[in-house]
Amino acid sequence: MTSHLERYGRRHPRAADAVLAVTLGACMELGAHISTSDSHPPHNPWPARLLALACTAALYTARRHPRTALTVTAACAAVLTALGHLPSPLLLAPVMAALYWIAALTDSRTTATYGYTTAALLLATSLAGAPLGNDFLLRTLGTALWLLLPLSLGGMSRFRRAYLHTMQERAANAERTREEEARLRVAEERMRIARELHDAVAHHMAVANAQAGTAAHLLAAGRPEQAGQLLADLAHTTSTALLELRNTVGVLRQAGDPDADPLEPAPGLSRLPDLLAALESAGLTVTTTTEGTARPLSPGVDLTAYRIVQEALTNAAKYASNHTADLHLDYTGSRLRITVTNDGPPAPPPVPGGGYGLMGMRERAHSVGGDLTTGPHPQGGFQVTATLPLQPPTARPQENR
Repeated sequence: MTSHLERYGRRHPRAADAVLAVTLGACMELGAHISTSDSHPPHNPWPARLLALACTAALYTARRHPRTALTVTAACAAVLTALGHLPSPLLLAPVMAALYWIAALTDSRTTATYGYTTAALLLATSLAGAPLGNDFLLRTLGTALWLLLPLSLGGMSRFRRAYLHTMQERAANAERTREEEARLRVAEERMRIARELHDAVAHHMAVANAQAGTAAHLLAAGRPEQAGQLLADLAHTTSTALLELRNTVGVLRQAGDPDADPLEPAPGLSRLPDLLAALESAGLTVTTTTEGTARPLSPGVDLTAYRIVQEALTNAAKYASNHTADLHLDYTGSRLRITVTNDGPPAPPPVPGGGYGLMGMRERAHSVGGDLTTGPHPQGGFQVTATLPLQPPTARPQENR
């Protein structure tokens, strides 16, 4: 029954306000006839009826103008108690309703100001309108308790609405945060796939281009045997590129796809000999040195280290003037330091539509908790230095926000 009335009141607030105002105005007019043996209200009923009518009109606007409604109802109740009427709950019903709206719709400071002023006014007029007698407690303590009740209920209603509003805002904010995190994960996945495609395709295509150019030069020089070997290496390079491309694009396929082929393990430093052999066939001579004892890396760090070496040596194959490069691996403590140096220009020349190699290496290093620096070598040429942890740092739990 209560839920039906609440739903009706929310759907038709004006009608609900009118019914409540008329009901409470009638209660006030009825309360004017209640008396005790010590109270002597006036016999003329018209002042009480007119004041009840004024309270009815004021209560109709209480939802929109709570201060005005309380001022009018409190003044009417003060007049009746000053005339000697007993401040019963029926007589005070309009004032109690107005106090509820004040407490529910305004702030705590306004509620306290209007509430205490109203209580003091009615206590004063109630004591002044009738001689002290057996109804003293009804006129003092009873009046104060009846006026405090709606203030408490209104305050609880205001706090409840504020709590619900806060919970709704938190739910909406959580939904926005989930959407932002989902978009961030999608963007990160796109960047990861873009890096994989760049590293796989760009490296192999650069090596294939160098191998094809060298083979053409050997054929023109009348050395078909060496050209044939380079063409065989070229076929191996392109097939490797297609295999890595298939593996990279394969992560986009849905899980459980019956047509999806099992993917090969991600490349790591164990495949450095194959990488160096391909670069050597393309005309780049790489001198490799290792300092410290080689130790196993986590899969993510191993892939990152391989891709950084691959990209740095690919750039060396493109820009090194004497077609040589130095690769230095230093296992120190819990970190691996990779240094690739060549005698190319202090900065790789810009490539139309490109320029993602250095940025991709830096992003890869940061993604596993490492760092990467690039720039001119002190003795000339270009140098890439990456410092990677042997194991990626453990992700910290997110703090409560």
